[in-house]
Amino acid sequence: MNPDEKRLSDQLGRSIRAVSDYMGLGLQIAASFALFVLLGYWADGKFGTSPLLLLVGVVLGMIGMALVLMNVVRKANKKK
Repeated sequence: MNPDEKRLSDQLGRSIRAVSDYMGLGLQIAASFALFVLLGYWADGKFGTSPLLLLVGVVLGMIGMALVLMNVVRKANKKK
């Protein structure tokens, strides 16, 4: 393997790792939001409180998203 191929291979590996980190972050954010929204929707159907518990789920989902983002920022700042 010549030096140019090795450099390209290293760059590709770093790019794939970076993309997978961001995709994982997006999945965590989407899952934390969706979980609370779906639980709120389900609870509204069960208890007949529509749309109160759905709105509570949306707020909790937003808080969950903020916590995930704060955790990522905290880890990024530690790496620097």
